[in-house]
Amino acid sequence: MQKSLFASATLVATLLATPLASAASLTLYSGRGESMVEPIISQFEKNTGISVNVRYGDTAQLAVLVQEEGRRSPADLYWGQDAGAMGELSKAGLLAELPADIYEGLPTIYTSESGNWVAASGRARVVAYSPERTSEDELPESVFDLVDERYEGRVGWAPTNGSFQSFVTAMRVEHGDERTLAWLKGMKANGAVTFSNNTTQVQGIADGEIDFGLVNNYYLPRFVASDADFPVEQAFFADGDIGNLVNVAGIAVLESSSNQEAAVEFVRFLLSPAAQQYFTGNVYEYPVTRDVIQNPVLEDFDRLLEVSPQIDLDDLSDLEGTLRLLRDAGLL
Repeated sequence: MQKSLFASATLVATLLATPLASAASLTLYSGRGESMVEPIISQFEKNTGISVNVRYGDTAQLAVLVQEEGRRSPADLYWGQDAGAMGELSKAGLLAELPADIYEGLPTIYTSESGNWVAASGRARVVAYSPERTSEDELPESVFDLVDERYEGRVGWAPTNGSFQSFVTAMRVEHGDERTLAWLKGMKANGAVTFSNNTTQVQGIADGEIDFGLVNNYYLPRFVASDADFPVEQAFFADGDIGNLVNVAGIAVLESSSNQEAAVEFVRFLLSPAAQQYFTGNVYEYPVTRDVIQNPVLEDFDRLLEVSPQIDLDDLSDLEGTLRLLRDAGLL
């Protein structure tokens, strides 16, 4: 993973953490990639003496596994890549209630109304674009504007990508299935170019294949970190537009865990200044707390709250309904 300007601050802060009096062992099911989260898990182990056995996998598949295992699951913790998976496990009654103080001071866009999982970091949806081939007045005010004929054949998207599907779920929650289906069909009719993921969209803009792309905020900064002249920029839609959805990576303690005290310590660690600094400084995700050094390539904390639509994250659990809608639109 690329060395960050914030790495030294993270290291100093983590070394100040107070170890637990007694060691334990935890099993974590992680839908987050190993290269991304292994450093922060290792730091937790060093700080606390608690060993963490990690099973990495696809977020949705691990959520299904937890449901199949039920009360027999060996997992103590579940770390999901998106709110939909967290809401699904919450509604299945498989997550333990977290201490109320964990939520103190967190914005509502990062909390679960069910009280049994919490966001560890945030990822905003944005529109990436070519500043060389677009004018300022062409930047769309709303994601719904992209069906206009002036965007014909110029917009990329990734209908099979999990983050895009979570965004479509949020659009369904906010605007209903009828309008969402009309938008999906309108985008297809307008020649939206299909990519496999966010990375290829951003590269496609640089290569001139498309002028706009619907992606998560952290992909472009990774390109810019390697090439300061990378010819792509990104922007939010108008404040509150569903195109600015802030999806989250969430952490939860399983109700069946026999190590809940140690598991809660892991949750608290992910919300600590040290871990939050790592997520924003190294991974280019948004922190869920203010106690961090602002990453200059990201919007500041308060601006993100202004642009974000207010969505109950637990309502993003209906992935099956979204997949049906995508099939109805001829996109799967």
